[in-house]
Amino acid sequence: MENKLQYKVIVSERARQMLAGHVRFLAQKSPTAARKIKNDLMNSIRSLNQMPERFPFFEGEFIPPNKYHKMFVEEWYLILYQIKDQSVYVDFIVDCRQDYEWLVQ
Repeated sequence: MENKLQYKVIVSERARQMLAGHVRFLAQKSPTAARKIKNDLMNSIRSLNQMPERFPFFEGEFIPPNKYHKMFVEEWYLILYQIKDQSVYVDFIVDCRQDYEWLVQ
């Protein structure tokens, strides 16, 4: 049996706060939808422990090339993360319906 490499997934405090903000905002409209998106996002983040390099690099002006990988979840959410050694660092969880110019500052 093949031994698959497992990565440790670390979610930054900033990403946790971003996730909480998205869920709080959605919960005002629909608690059921908020629970679903939180579960979907958490499951997607956890899945990065296997083959995190499967997602492409995020390319944007002012972003160092080949630094962040991007994963879209539920078509609106963008998770940006870095891979260093055997760890995956989730740094941003962005709702693409909102302005994210702050990301490039």
